Amino acid sequence: MKLEPIITSLLEQDMYKYSMGQAIYHQFPSYKTTWTFKCRNKDVHFTPEMLEEIKEQIKYFCTLSYTEDELEYLDNIKWIKGSYIDFLRIWKPRFEDFEITDDAPCGLSIETRGTWLNTSMYEIPTLAIVNEVYFKMAYDYNELFESFKERLDEKYDMLLKNTWYAGVFSEFGLRRRLSSEAQELAVEKLSHLNDTLHSGSTFIGTSNVYLAKKFGLTPVGTMAHEWIMCVGQGNHKHNPAYSNWYALEAWVKEYGVLNGIALTDTITTDCFLRDFQLTYGTLFSGVRHDSGDPIEWGEKMIAHYESIGIDPKTKTLLFSDSLNFKKADEIFRHFNGRAKVAFGIGTYIANDTKVPALNIVMKTTFCNGQDVAKISDVAGKGMCKNEAYVDYLNRCINWRLEHE
Repeated sequence: MKLEPIITSLLEQDMYKYSMGQAIYHQFPSYKTTWTFKCRNKDVHFTPEMLEEIKEQIKYFCTLSYTEDELEYLDNIKWIKGSYIDFLRIWKPRFEDFEITDDAPCGLSIETRGTWLNTSMYEIPTLAIVNEVYFKMAYDYNELFESFKERLDEKYDMLLKNTWYAGVFSEFGLRRRLSSEAQELAVEKLSHLNDTLHSGSTFIGTSNVYLAKKFGLTPVGTMAHEWIMCVGQGNHKHNPAYSNWYALEAWVKEYGVLNGIALTDTITTDCFLRDFQLTYGTLFSGVRHDSGDPIEWGEKMIAHYESIGIDPKTKTLLFSDSLNFKKADEIFRHFNGRAKVAFGIGTYIANDTKVPALNIVMKTTFCNGQDVAKISDVAGKGMCKNEAYVDYLNRCINWRLEHE
Protein backbone atom coordinates (compact mmCIF):
# COMPACT_ATOMS: atom_id res chain seq x y z
CA MET A 1 0.00 0.00 0.00
CA LYS A 2 1.17 3.52 -0.79
CA LEU A 3 -1.26 5.04 1.71
CA GLU A 4 -1.77 4.30 5.37
CA PRO A 5 -4.48 1.68 6.06
CA ILE A 6 -7.91 3.28 5.57
CA ILE A 7 -10.14 0.81 7.39
CA THR A 8 -8.44 -0.11 10.66
CA SER A 9 -11.38 -1.53 12.62
CA LEU A 10 -14.33 -3.71 11.59
CA LEU A 11 -16.48 -1.29 13.61
CA GLU A 12 -15.92 1.22 10.78
CA GLN A 13 -19.28 0.10 9.48
CA ASP A 14 -22.74 1.65 9.25
CA MET A 15 -24.99 0.59 12.12
CA TYR A 16 -27.74 -0.69 9.85
CA LYS A 17 -25.36 -3.40 8.63
CA TYR A 18 -25.42 -4.89 12.14
CA SER A 19 -29.18 -4.45 12.44
CA MET A 20 -29.70 -6.28 9.14
CA GLY A 21 -26.78 -8.65 9.74
CA GLN A 22 -28.28 -10.08 12.91
CA ALA A 23 -31.61 -10.71 11.17
CA ILE A 24 -29.80 -12.26 8.18
CA TYR A 25 -27.84 -14.53 10.52
CA HIS A 26 -30.96 -15.75 12.32
CA GLN A 27 -33.36 -15.99 9.38
CA PHE A 28 -31.53 -16.04 6.02
CA PRO A 29 -28.05 -17.51 6.61
CA SER A 30 -28.10 -19.51 3.35
CA TYR A 31 -28.97 -16.57 1.07
CA LYS A 32 -26.30 -15.67 -1.48
CA THR A 33 -25.91 -12.29 -3.12
CA THR A 34 -23.91 -10.44 -5.76
CA TRP A 35 -23.04 -6.78 -5.24
CA THR A 36 -21.93 -4.44 -8.03
CA PHE A 37 -20.01 -1.16 -7.78
CA LYS A 38 -21.01 1.79 -9.95
CA CYS A 39 -19.54 5.27 -10.36
CA ARG A 40 -22.27 7.65 -11.54
CA ASN A 41 -19.84 10.53 -12.23
CA LYS A 42 -19.26 10.77 -15.98
CA ASP A 43 -15.97 12.68 -15.70
CA VAL A 44 -14.22 10.47 -13.12
CA HIS A 45 -11.54 7.95 -14.05
CA PHE A 46 -9.62 5.62 -11.75
CA THR A 47 -6.03 5.13 -12.82
CA PRO A 48 -4.22 1.75 -12.68
CA GLU A 49 -2.35 3.05 -9.62
CA MET A 50 -5.63 3.83 -7.86
CA LEU A 51 -7.03 0.41 -8.75
CA GLU A 52 -3.97 -1.30 -7.31
CA GLU A 53 -4.16 0.78 -4.12
CA ILE A 54 -7.86 0.01 -3.72
CA LYS A 55 -7.11 -3.69 -4.12
CA GLU A 56 -4.35 -3.58 -1.49
CA GLN A 57 -6.51 -1.59 0.93
CA ILE A 58 -9.32 -4.15 0.60
CA LYS A 59 -6.80 -6.95 1.17
CA TYR A 60 -5.80 -5.22 4.40
CA PHE A 61 -9.45 -4.82 5.44
CA CYS A 62 -9.81 -8.59 4.96
CA THR A 63 -7.11 -9.24 7.60
CA LEU A 64 -9.10 -7.57 10.39
CA SER A 65 -11.01 -9.28 13.20
CA TYR A 66 -13.21 -7.93 15.98
CA THR A 67 -11.56 -7.26 19.32
CA GLU A 68 -13.29 -8.28 22.55
CA ASP A 69 -13.65 -4.61 23.42
CA GLU A 70 -15.50 -3.97 20.16
CA LEU A 71 -17.74 -7.01 20.67
CA GLU A 72 -18.56 -5.90 24.21
CA TYR A 73 -19.65 -2.52 22.83
CA LEU A 74 -21.96 -4.17 20.28
CA ASP A 75 -23.28 -6.54 22.94
CA ASN A 76 -24.43 -3.55 25.01
CA ILE A 77 -26.75 -2.33 22.22
CA LYS A 78 -30.13 -3.45 23.53
CA TRP A 79 -31.38 -5.21 20.38
CA ILE A 80 -28.14 -7.07 19.60
CA LYS A 81 -28.24 -10.69 20.79
CA GLY A 82 -25.47 -12.87 22.16
CA SER A 83 -25.78 -15.44 19.38
CA TYR A 84 -24.90 -12.77 16.79
CA ILE A 85 -21.98 -11.54 18.91
CA ASP A 86 -20.63 -15.10 18.97
CA PHE A 87 -20.91 -15.23 15.18
CA LEU A 88 -19.02 -11.93 14.81
CA ARG A 89 -16.34 -13.25 17.15
CA ILE A 90 -15.27 -15.75 14.47
CA TRP A 91 -16.24 -13.69 11.40
CA LYS A 92 -13.66 -12.25 9.00
CA PRO A 93 -13.99 -10.64 5.56
CA ARG A 94 -12.89 -12.87 2.64
CA PHE A 95 -10.82 -11.31 -0.12
CA GLU A 96 -11.78 -14.31 -2.25
CA ASP A 97 -15.30 -12.87 -2.42
CA PHE A 98 -14.02 -9.81 -4.34
CA GLU A 99 -13.43 -9.38 -8.07
CA ILE A 100 -11.62 -6.09 -8.76
CA THR A 101 -10.68 -5.16 -12.34
CA ASP A 102 -10.47 -2.17 -14.71
CA ASP A 103 -13.36 -3.50 -16.81
CA ALA A 104 -15.63 -0.45 -16.53
CA PRO A 105 -15.85 2.96 -18.26
CA CYS A 106 -14.54 4.67 -15.11
CA GLY A 107 -11.58 2.28 -14.91
CA LEU A 108 -12.79 0.47 -11.79
CA SER A 109 -15.05 -2.56 -11.59
CA ILE A 110 -15.81 -4.25 -8.26
CA GLU A 111 -18.14 -7.17 -7.68
CA THR A 112 -18.54 -9.27 -4.56
CA ARG A 113 -20.17 -12.69 -4.50
CA GLY A 114 -20.91 -14.98 -1.59
CA THR A 115 -23.27 -15.38 1.31
CA TRP A 116 -25.43 -12.39 2.12
CA LEU A 117 -23.93 -12.51 5.61
CA ASN A 118 -20.52 -11.77 4.09
CA THR A 119 -21.21 -9.58 1.09
CA SER A 120 -23.52 -7.20 2.95
CA MET A 121 -20.62 -6.29 5.23
CA TYR A 122 -18.33 -5.35 2.33
CA GLU A 123 -20.34 -2.48 0.81
CA ILE A 124 -19.56 0.35 3.22
CA PRO A 125 -15.82 -0.27 3.82
CA THR A 126 -15.30 -0.74 0.06
CA LEU A 127 -16.93 2.59 -0.78
CA ALA A 128 -14.99 4.35 2.00
CA ILE A 129 -11.75 2.92 0.61
CA VAL A 130 -12.57 3.92 -2.98
CA ASN A 131 -13.37 7.48 -1.92
CA GLU A 132 -10.26 8.03 0.16
CA VAL A 133 -7.93 6.48 -2.40
CA TYR A 134 -9.41 8.60 -5.18
CA PHE A 135 -9.21 11.94 -3.37
CA LYS A 136 -5.73 11.31 -2.00
CA MET A 137 -4.32 10.20 -5.36
CA ALA A 138 -6.23 12.48 -7.77
CA TYR A 139 -5.84 15.79 -5.86
CA ASP A 140 -3.65 17.64 -3.43
CA TYR A 141 -5.30 16.11 -0.38
CA ASN A 142 -3.97 18.71 2.07
CA GLU A 143 -5.67 21.48 0.07
CA LEU A 144 -8.93 19.53 0.00
CA PHE A 145 -8.74 18.91 3.73
CA GLU A 146 -8.21 22.61 4.43
CA SER A 147 -11.29 23.52 2.37
CA PHE A 148 -13.20 20.77 4.22
CA LYS A 149 -12.27 22.25 7.61
CA GLU A 150 -13.24 25.77 6.54
CA ARG A 151 -16.67 24.61 5.38
CA LEU A 152 -17.17 22.52 8.50
CA ASP A 153 -16.45 25.57 10.68
CA GLU A 154 -19.00 27.61 8.69
CA LYS A 155 -21.67 24.92 9.14
CA TYR A 156 -21.00 24.68 12.85
CA ASP A 157 -21.26 28.45 13.32
CA MET A 158 -24.55 28.59 11.38
CA LEU A 159 -26.01 25.85 13.57
CA LEU A 160 -24.70 27.48 16.72
CA LYS A 161 -26.24 30.83 15.76
CA ASN A 162 -29.55 29.14 14.86
CA THR A 163 -29.37 30.38 11.29
CA TRP A 164 -30.46 26.81 10.52
CA TYR A 165 -32.68 24.60 12.61
CA ALA A 166 -31.89 20.97 11.82
CA GLY A 167 -33.94 19.52 14.66
CA VAL A 168 -32.54 16.13 15.65
CA PHE A 169 -29.88 14.96 13.18
CA SER A 170 -27.17 12.36 12.81
CA GLU A 171 -24.16 11.91 10.53
CA PHE A 172 -24.45 9.31 7.73
CA GLY A 173 -21.26 9.97 5.73
CA LEU A 174 -19.04 6.91 6.08
CA ARG A 175 -19.55 5.53 2.56
CA ARG A 176 -18.74 8.83 0.82
CA ARG A 177 -16.40 10.53 3.26
CA LEU A 178 -13.37 12.46 2.12
CA SER A 179 -11.23 10.46 4.54
CA SER A 180 -11.34 8.84 7.96
CA GLU A 181 -9.76 11.92 9.57
CA ALA A 182 -12.30 14.21 7.90
CA GLN A 183 -15.27 12.21 9.15
CA GLU A 184 -13.82 11.95 12.64
CA LEU A 185 -13.19 15.69 12.77
CA ALA A 186 -16.76 16.41 11.67
CA VAL A 187 -18.33 14.03 14.19
CA GLU A 188 -16.18 15.35 17.03
CA LYS A 189 -16.95 18.98 16.21
CA LEU A 190 -20.69 18.47 15.79
CA SER A 191 -20.85 16.59 19.09
CA HIS A 192 -19.93 19.88 20.81
CA LEU A 193 -23.27 21.34 19.71
CA ASN A 194 -24.75 19.38 22.57
CA ASP A 195 -22.49 21.17 25.07
CA THR A 196 -24.32 24.47 24.56
CA LEU A 197 -27.86 25.60 25.24
CA HIS A 198 -27.71 28.07 22.35
CA SER A 199 -28.23 25.69 19.43
CA GLY A 200 -31.73 24.69 18.43
CA SER A 201 -30.33 21.62 16.65
CA THR A 202 -29.39 18.39 18.40
CA PHE A 203 -26.66 16.09 17.09
CA ILE A 204 -27.55 12.62 18.37
CA GLY A 205 -25.14 10.28 16.66
CA THR A 206 -23.49 8.77 13.64
CA SER A 207 -23.99 5.71 11.47
CA ASN A 208 -20.26 4.95 11.88
CA VAL A 209 -20.20 2.53 14.83
CA TYR A 210 -16.47 3.06 15.44
CA LEU A 211 -16.95 6.82 15.87
CA ALA A 212 -20.12 6.36 17.93
CA LYS A 213 -18.10 4.21 20.33
CA LYS A 214 -15.18 6.64 20.37
CA PHE A 215 -17.25 9.75 21.12
CA GLY A 216 -20.03 8.23 23.23
CA LEU A 217 -22.72 8.91 20.63
CA THR A 218 -25.69 6.84 19.48
CA PRO A 219 -24.94 4.43 16.60
CA VAL A 220 -27.80 5.10 14.17
CA GLY A 221 -29.29 2.79 11.55
CA THR A 222 -31.97 0.17 10.98
CA MET A 223 -32.62 -1.16 7.46
CA ALA A 224 -31.42 -0.46 3.92
CA HIS A 225 -32.90 -1.22 0.50
CA GLU A 226 -30.99 -4.52 0.38
CA TRP A 227 -33.21 -5.85 3.18
CA ILE A 228 -36.46 -5.37 1.26
CA MET A 229 -34.89 -6.43 -2.04
CA CYS A 230 -33.37 -9.69 -0.78
CA VAL A 231 -36.07 -10.75 1.67
CA GLY A 232 -38.83 -9.84 -0.76
CA GLN A 233 -37.28 -10.82 -4.09
CA GLY A 234 -34.65 -13.41 -3.15
CA ASN A 235 -37.27 -16.10 -2.56
CA HIS A 236 -38.38 -17.25 -6.01
CA LYS A 237 -41.86 -18.10 -4.69
CA HIS A 238 -42.60 -14.50 -3.67
CA ASN A 239 -44.56 -11.98 -5.71
CA PRO A 240 -42.07 -9.06 -5.63
CA ALA A 241 -44.89 -6.50 -5.31
CA TYR A 242 -45.25 -7.81 -1.73
CA SER A 243 -41.55 -7.35 -0.91
CA ASN A 244 -42.30 -4.85 1.84
CA TRP A 245 -44.70 -7.20 3.62
CA TYR A 246 -42.16 -10.04 3.72
CA ALA A 247 -39.40 -7.67 4.85
CA LEU A 248 -41.46 -5.97 7.57
CA GLU A 249 -42.73 -9.31 8.85
CA ALA A 250 -39.20 -10.69 9.16
CA TRP A 251 -38.03 -7.48 10.88
CA VAL A 252 -40.80 -7.65 13.48
CA LYS A 253 -39.97 -11.33 14.05
CA GLU A 254 -36.39 -10.30 14.87
CA TYR A 255 -36.93 -7.07 16.79
CA GLY A 256 -40.55 -6.71 17.89
CA VAL A 257 -41.00 -3.01 18.70
CA LEU A 258 -37.25 -2.31 18.91
CA ASN A 259 -35.07 -0.84 16.16
CA GLY A 260 -38.10 0.28 14.20
CA ILE A 261 -37.59 2.79 11.39
CA ALA A 262 -39.02 1.38 8.14
CA LEU A 263 -37.62 2.34 4.72
CA THR A 264 -40.45 3.19 2.34
CA ASP A 265 -39.18 3.59 -1.22
CA THR A 266 -37.59 0.28 -2.33
CA ILE A 267 -40.51 -0.53 -4.65
CA THR A 268 -42.18 2.90 -4.36
CA THR A 269 -43.79 4.43 -1.29
CA ASP A 270 -47.28 3.96 -2.74
CA CYS A 271 -46.73 0.20 -2.81
CA PHE A 272 -45.17 0.30 0.67
CA LEU A 273 -48.28 1.90 2.09
CA ARG A 274 -50.40 -1.05 0.92
CA ASP A 275 -48.57 -3.14 3.53
CA PHE A 276 -47.87 -0.50 6.17
CA GLN A 277 -51.24 -0.74 7.84
CA LEU A 278 -52.27 -0.52 11.51
CA THR A 279 -50.13 -3.36 12.90
CA TYR A 280 -46.87 -2.28 11.29
CA GLY A 281 -47.72 1.40 11.66
CA THR A 282 -48.04 0.79 15.40
CA LEU A 283 -45.01 -1.46 15.85
CA PHE A 284 -42.56 0.70 13.87
CA SER A 285 -41.52 3.97 15.52
CA GLY A 286 -41.26 5.78 12.20
CA VAL A 287 -40.35 5.77 8.53
CA ARG A 288 -37.36 6.89 6.44
CA HIS A 289 -37.42 9.02 3.28
CA ASP A 290 -34.70 8.35 0.68
CA SER A 291 -36.07 9.51 -2.69
CA GLY A 292 -38.62 11.86 -4.20
CA ASP A 293 -39.89 15.21 -2.95
CA PRO A 294 -39.49 15.22 0.86
CA ILE A 295 -42.42 17.55 1.51
CA GLU A 296 -44.80 15.51 -0.65
CA TRP A 297 -43.56 12.31 1.00
CA GLY A 298 -43.98 13.71 4.50
CA GLU A 299 -47.50 14.90 3.78
CA LYS A 300 -48.34 11.48 2.34
CA MET A 301 -47.01 9.74 5.45
CA ILE A 302 -48.87 12.02 7.85
CA ALA A 303 -52.11 11.50 5.90
CA HIS A 304 -51.53 7.74 5.94
CA TYR A 305 -50.93 7.63 9.70
CA GLU A 306 -54.13 9.60 10.23
CA SER A 307 -56.08 7.30 7.89
CA ILE A 308 -55.17 4.23 9.98
CA GLY A 309 -55.95 5.96 13.28
CA ILE A 310 -52.39 6.72 14.44
CA ASP A 311 -51.41 10.18 15.70
CA PRO A 312 -48.44 11.22 13.48
CA LYS A 313 -47.08 13.30 16.37
CA THR A 314 -46.10 9.99 17.99
CA LYS A 315 -44.08 8.86 14.94
CA THR A 316 -40.72 9.87 13.44
CA LEU A 317 -40.22 11.06 9.88
CA LEU A 318 -36.52 10.47 9.17
CA PHE A 319 -35.18 12.25 6.07
CA SER A 320 -31.91 11.04 4.52
CA ASP A 321 -31.89 11.89 0.81
CA SER A 322 -29.02 14.16 -0.34
CA LEU A 323 -29.54 16.62 2.49
CA ASN A 324 -27.75 19.76 3.55
CA PHE A 325 -28.60 21.91 6.57
CA LYS A 326 -30.56 24.43 4.48
CA LYS A 327 -32.85 21.68 3.15
CA ALA A 328 -33.15 20.16 6.62
CA ASP A 329 -34.14 23.57 7.99
CA GLU A 330 -36.92 23.91 5.40
CA ILE A 331 -38.22 20.40 6.06
CA PHE A 332 -38.03 20.86 9.83
CA ARG A 333 -39.98 24.12 9.77
CA HIS A 334 -42.64 22.56 7.52
CA PHE A 335 -43.31 19.50 9.70
CA ASN A 336 -42.34 20.69 13.17
CA GLY A 337 -45.20 20.07 15.59
CA ARG A 338 -46.99 17.70 13.22
CA ALA A 339 -44.60 14.73 13.60
CA LYS A 340 -41.23 13.95 15.13
CA VAL A 341 -38.69 15.10 12.54
CA ALA A 342 -35.14 13.73 12.25
CA PHE A 343 -32.38 13.84 9.65
CA GLY A 344 -29.53 11.64 8.50
CA ILE A 345 -27.00 13.83 6.67
CA GLY A 346 -24.07 12.20 4.89
CA THR A 347 -21.90 13.60 2.11
CA TYR A 348 -22.62 17.23 2.99
CA ILE A 349 -21.03 16.66 6.41
CA ALA A 350 -18.31 14.13 5.56
CA ASN A 351 -17.13 15.26 2.10
CA ASP A 352 -17.86 18.92 1.40
CA THR A 353 -14.77 20.45 -0.25
CA LYS A 354 -13.91 22.70 -3.16
CA VAL A 355 -14.25 19.74 -5.58
CA PRO A 356 -17.44 17.70 -6.16
CA ALA A 357 -17.89 14.52 -4.13
CA LEU A 358 -17.97 11.17 -5.89
CA ASN A 359 -21.40 9.71 -6.60
CA ILE A 360 -20.53 6.05 -6.12
CA VAL A 361 -22.73 3.18 -4.98
CA MET A 362 -22.51 -0.55 -4.44
CA LYS A 363 -25.84 -2.33 -4.81
CA THR A 364 -27.26 -5.84 -4.62
CA THR A 365 -27.82 -7.05 -8.18
CA PHE A 366 -28.55 -10.77 -7.59
CA CYS A 367 -29.96 -12.79 -4.71
CA ASN A 368 -30.03 -16.58 -4.83
CA GLY A 369 -29.23 -16.48 -8.54
CA GLN A 370 -32.17 -14.20 -9.32
CA ASP A 371 -32.19 -10.56 -10.39
CA VAL A 372 -33.27 -8.07 -7.74
CA ALA A 373 -34.08 -4.40 -8.26
CA LYS A 374 -34.95 -1.17 -6.51
CA ILE A 375 -37.59 0.98 -8.21
CA SER A 376 -37.50 3.98 -5.83
CA ASP A 377 -39.73 7.08 -5.99
CA VAL A 378 -37.63 8.79 -8.68
CA ALA A 379 -35.90 7.54 -11.81
CA GLY A 380 -32.15 6.94 -11.78
CA LYS A 381 -31.59 5.55 -8.28
CA GLY A 382 -32.16 1.92 -9.24
CA MET A 383 -29.49 -0.48 -10.40
CA CYS A 384 -30.30 -3.79 -12.07
CA LYS A 385 -28.49 -5.66 -14.85
CA ASN A 386 -31.70 -7.05 -16.36
CA GLU A 387 -34.16 -4.52 -17.81
CA ALA A 388 -36.66 -7.32 -18.41
CA TYR A 389 -36.78 -7.98 -14.66
CA VAL A 390 -37.25 -4.26 -13.93
CA ASP A 391 -40.17 -4.26 -16.38
CA TYR A 392 -41.63 -7.37 -14.70
CA LEU A 393 -41.29 -5.80 -11.24
CA ASN A 394 -42.95 -2.57 -12.41
CA ARG A 395 -45.84 -4.55 -13.90
CA CYS A 396 -46.30 -6.46 -10.62
CA ILE A 397 -46.33 -3.20 -8.65
CA ASN A 398 -48.73 -1.48 -11.05
CA TRP A 399 -51.13 -4.44 -11.04
CA ARG A 400 -51.23 -4.38 -7.26
CA LEU A 401 -51.77 -0.62 -7.06
CA GLU A 402 -54.58 -0.82 -9.62
CA HIS A 403 -56.36 -3.89 -8.21
CA GLU A 404 -56.03 -3.68 -4.41
